[in-house]
Amino acid sequence: MKPNKLRKLLQAGQPSLGTRLHSIWPATVEALGHTGLFDYVEFLAEYAPFDLFALDNFCRAVELFDMSAVIKVEAEPRTYLAQRGVGAGFQGVLFADVRSAQDARDCVRILKPDTPQDGGLFSVSMRRFTYMGYGGTPEYAQAVRDIVVMVMIEKQSAVDHLDEILAVEGLDMLQWGPADYSMSIGKPGERDHPQVRAAERLVIEKSLQAGIQPRAEITHPDQARYYQDLGVRHFNLGVDLSILYNWWRENGSTMRKIIES
Repeated sequence: MKPNKLRKLLQAGQPSLGTRLHSIWPATVEALGHTGLFDYVEFLAEYAPFDLFALDNFCRAVELFDMSAVIKVEAEPRTYLAQRGVGAGFQGVLFADVRSAQDARDCVRILKPDTPQDGGLFSVSMRRFTYMGYGGTPEYAQAVRDIVVMVMIEKQSAVDHLDEILAVEGLDMLQWGPADYSMSIGKPGERDHPQVRAAERLVIEKSLQAGIQPRAEITHPDQARYYQDLGVRHFNLGVDLSILYNWWRENGSTMRKIIES
């Protein structure tokens, strides 16, 4: 069981920087790790194809560097996906489509050990993060407790019940989801609509008041200042597919003009 860097940063009140990947290829993780600039890398399992072997290899690559791995999982089957992710070596889980305080409580319970004091659903298992051993030791239970529990706030119902969600014990971080939120209020695609931006600000401000850290997903460092001024200290910078697409579009357009002139 490896030290959980993201948990240590949260406990120390320090900022964190991550990025998101659709690619499960370990070499992509290694290229990122060689920069020495990121605290964690998030695999977007909600969107990308993968198998269980790939999750193991992704985490092996992360562990070559001073980073943690986070996995984003969809609503169903979130128990299976989250626990297999942790078993592969992921040290944080971001749960999508949280709609209520009960959803948030369920997410926390998935990632807490099955002990009388924790009341969780995470049992003893011989998976990669326990090698060599079967698990079930005090160290195993603590490693499970240290998994960073993150939830998406991206539905109107979640905003309506935000105070109840923020009161759920065991939540560590929140992530705003403007795309889903805009759809849930009948404004699909309007991620920058004033109503969407106002809800985002409300979520950030209330999260900080409740002592739960909000994270901002940004595409360029120039966007960080707005969130810093609100008190945000945790950032996720860019996503691989968008980075590639924008590079190809910009430079491909330039090359088209060169070769067709």
